[in-house]
Amino acid sequence: MKKFISAKEAVNMIKDGASIMVGGFLSCGAPDVLIDELVNQNVKNLTLICNDTSIPEKDRGRLIVNKQVKKLIAAHIGTNPETGRQMQSGELEVDLIPMGSLIERIRAKGAGLGGILTPTGVGTTIEENNETMTIDGKKFIFEKPISADFALIYGSKVDKFGNVAFYGTTRNLNTIMATAADTVVVQADETVECLDPNEVIIPGLFVDYVVEKNGSSL
Repeated sequence: MKKFISAKEAVNMIKDGASIMVGGFLSCGAPDVLIDELVNQNVKNLTLICNDTSIPEKDRGRLIVNKQVKKLIAAHIGTNPETGRQMQSGELEVDLIPMGSLIERIRAKGAGLGGILTPTGVGTTIEENNETMTIDGKKFIFEKPISADFALIYGSKVDKFGNVAFYGTTRNLNTIMATAADTVVVQADETVECLDPNEVIIPGLFVDYVVEKNGSSL
């Protein structure tokens, strides 16, 4: 049985300077309670790995506005003007990675691979700073895996064994992030005794802690 803890207990484990993966596509499938607690505890100098920085008033966007992020690794920042402002002013280091490459680099870590080969970025400045390889006459860029100290993810429904189910597109990057971090915390909208095996998207073996959004317990 997995350990059920509060959002405060979960965030207490995250210290200044930690690297965190945070699930969600904008606010869809974002672990908002965990992010709000990160804001409340004002954990600083974070390396944030995510798809996007949402909007200033919501979930990951609040971390940016509160200047808790030292380095951002993301695919998109256009919906949060504050991210762009901090990047331009030099307050925030931003590593923009095409979404497909970002996902595959996280997946590579979870699969224990040494990296990925991608044609994305060939012929640009990205190629200048990376190793390349030519296969069957086509050039590829080698990209290293991406990992993190913590993954804060969302689950629509989670059972006492840590198995996670999702409704619709809420799964987004949550599924791969669960495989690529040292410690995985899932925020559950609903908790049940045991999921139907056909519902399980993330097996409980990847999950370390469960936080129940409504604060109830099994």
